[in-house]
Amino acid sequence: MESASVLIDEKIKALGDWRGKMLAKVREVIHAADPEIVEEWKWMGTPVWSHGGIVCTGETYKKVVKMTFAKGASLKDPSGLFNSSLDGKVRRAIDIHEGDKLHEAALKDLIRAAVALNLESKSKPKARQTSSK
Repeated sequence: MESASVLIDEKIKALGDWRGKMLAKVREVIHAADPEIVEEWKWMGTPVWSHGGIVCTGETYKKVVKMTFAKGASLKDPSGLFNSSLDGKVRRAIDIHEGDKLHEAALKDLIRAAVALNLESKSKPKARQTSSK
């Protein structure tokens, strides 16, 4: 089985249009924000970036490249990057359309915040359920 990184490379190449270029740029920004991030390939063809849990996915549709942050609703977004899935209780997404400029600095901050949230929640001890007798 091919590695996730190779599969993501192939997806970018296969798209062959602005979506492939944007997905490649998003990937570059993600790795610049967190060099320890791990690439995964899930759900029959979705690039996923993880560190201490899922940070975000990179889905491609006909008219949009969508970055979905697994715990986006818990992240501060002072630059207002989130523009999709705003009503969800857990996830938030960024829809990037053809011609949109990527706000790289703000995206890096958001990625670092998502990683920090994942690592913070991993280090907290889980509350034990007590049985009442």
